[in-house]
Amino acid sequence: MILTLILEAYAASEDLVASSIHVNGVSDMIRQAGPMVKTVLLILLILSVACWAVILIKTRMLHRARRESAQFMELYWNRKSFASLYRDSKSLDNSHVAQVFQVGYEELGRLNKYLDFSSSEESRLDPETLLESVERAMRGAMLAESQRLERFVPLLATTGNTAPFIGLFGTVWGIMTSFQEIGLKGAANLAVVAPGISEALVATAIGLATAIPAVIGYNHFSNKLRQVESEMSNFSADFLNIVKRDLLRRQTPRPEAVSLAKGASPAV
Repeated sequence: MILTLILEAYAASEDLVASSIHVNGVSDMIRQAGPMVKTVLLILLILSVACWAVILIKTRMLHRARRESAQFMELYWNRKSFASLYRDSKSLDNSHVAQVFQVGYEELGRLNKYLDFSSSEESRLDPETLLESVERAMRGAMLAESQRLERFVPLLATTGNTAPFIGLFGTVWGIMTSFQEIGLKGAANLAVVAPGISEALVATAIGLATAIPAVIGYNHFSNKLRQVESEMSNFSADFLNIVKRDLLRRQTPRPEAVSLAKGASPAV
C-alpha cells in the first residue's frame, strides 16, 4: 500500500515537472488560459490602467490646486483692495479658492451697481438679505470646483469594490475548467488539475492587485477633497463677513448727517 502511494506520488511529480516545462511563469499561465479567463484578465487590466491614470492625474491636479491656493491666500491677506486681488487672481486658474473668490467678487460688483441705482430704503435692507445673491453664487462656485476635482474619483471606488469579485469570477471559472479536465481524462493528478488552478490563482491575484491601489487612492483623495471643501467654506465665510461689515459701514449714518437731520449746524 505504501509502495503504491510512493509510486503514484513519483508519477505525479514527473507529470508536474513535464508540465512546468511548458508553463514557466505567470505570462505562460495567462497565454494558456481559456477565453473566459483571458476576458476577465483583460477587464481587470483596463480597470487597473484607468485607475492608475486617475491616481496620477488627480495627484498632479490637487498638488497644483493646493500650491496656487496658497499663493492666492498670501495675496488675499496682503491685499490692497479686492479689485487688485481680482486682477492678480486671474492667473491662478487651478486654485479652487481663487475661483470661488472671483465668482463672489463678480456678483458683489453687480450688487453694488444695483445699490447705487436703488432707493435709499432698498439700500438699507439687512446685510444678510443683500448678500444672499453673493452667498448663492459662491456656493455654486464651491459645488462646481468640488465636482471638477472629484471627477473620475468614483472610478477608484467602483474598481475597489468590483475588481475582487471579477477576479473571483475568473477563479470560479478556472476551477470549473479543472473539474471538466478531470471528467474528460478520468484522472485527478496534478498534471490535470494544475492548468485550471493556475488560471484561477492568476485571476484572483490580478483582481486583488487591481483593487488594493484603487481603494488606497480613493481613501487618499477623499480625505484631500474634504480638506479642499473645508478651505473653500472657510474662505467663503471670511469673505462674506468682510463684505457684510463694509455694507454696515455704508448703512450707518455719519455724525454730521445726524446733526443736520436734527437741525444743528455742522461743526466747521
